[in-house]
Amino acid sequence: MEEKYVKDLEQIRDMMNRSTRFISLSGWSGVSTGVIALVGAFVGYQVVFADADYLVYGAVGLSGGLLRDLLLIALGTLVLSVICALFFTRRQTRKQQQPAWDAQTKRLLVNLLIPLVAGGLFALMLLLKGFVGMLPSVTLLFYGLALVNASKYSLSEIRSLGLIEMVLGLLAFQFIGYGLLLWAFGFGLVQVVYGVLIQKKYAL
Repeated sequence: MEEKYVKDLEQIRDMMNRSTRFISLSGWSGVSTGVIALVGAFVGYQVVFADADYLVYGAVGLSGGLLRDLLLIALGTLVLSVICALFFTRRQTRKQQQPAWDAQTKRLLVNLLIPLVAGGLFALMLLLKGFVGMLPSVTLLFYGLALVNASKYSLSEIRSLGLIEMVLGLLAFQFIGYGLLLWAFGFGLVQVVYGVLIQKKYAL
């Protein structure tokens, strides 16, 4: 009888979580976006940062070609990451027999996108004004803020991931010469590790 009560309580708690949180995140989303970020950081280093020291506090002069290459690398990394995240999340919702688009998804996306869009626009303005060295710090900080802001509508691990990204963003500003390396660590390796942990913990 006691086991039945415990099982009923677990089912009730699960139903409450599903009604207030989007819990169909796939760990493979984190793994795939982390790998894409590592590739993007490597390509960015080879194409833009290998031959010149742009990771400084002041504005630098970027040629039109380098600016275009940097924008294309950033856009390509972003688009591929979003596609992979959507693919694996969609697969996870089907596996859990949950709707892919409902009130929880809307709340999650709104709270995620507000800091992300603000940070993306700010990063773009910095880039156009030549403050390339600030970009790793700014993107890490706003990404971390977005994760923390959205974590109340998703898995609890998302909050700790966001806090780690924010700390890495501050370090990327303090040690600006290592900004690209810290960016690759935060968006790449940390994302992969968290993706694996989430997949192991929540995969059906």
